[in-house]
Amino acid sequence: MGEPIGQDADAIRIGTQEREDAIKILGEHFAEGRLPVDEYEDRVGKAIDAQTRGQLRPLFGDLPAPYPAFMVPPVRPVAAVPVPVFPEHNAVQVVPSERYRVVAGVLQILLPFGIGRFYTGHTGIALAQLFTMFIGVGVIWSIIDGVVMLVGGGTDAYGRPLKI
Repeated sequence: MGEPIGQDADAIRIGTQEREDAIKILGEHFAEGRLPVDEYEDRVGKAIDAQTRGQLRPLFGDLPAPYPAFMVPPVRPVAAVPVPVFPEHNAVQVVPSERYRVVAGVLQILLPFGIGRFYTGHTGIALAQLFTMFIGVGVIWSIIDGVVMLVGGGTDAYGRPLKI
């Protein structure tokens, strides 16, 4: 919502909420010692009788912030400034593993009891494949794991990508 087009902002009528906000803020100024009692009472009376923003504005003309919300200028978005990108400074250099994915994949397929995983350093997975080999699941798991390593690569125990 914005201001009505072609209408002076001070001519806009106010409601009870705006009056109450102005009185509350005048009370803050009074509590800070900026207004004597009689002047505070006079300004509160004028705020109660105010019908437009223009009638409230002079009540705060000689006071520092805070002000009623309508007196605070709207925050205007700042245009985005392009940030130069220097790929050589932002790039993360990935150090490949000394292990090869072809070797790991072939070992998994030809020796389907976790040998390829032992080769890459994933000892926990390798042991799980070795122990499940006896019930037949480990063999299938190792072969599928070997194919996945050949096709999609994989990582060593330190999270580094395997060489081709």
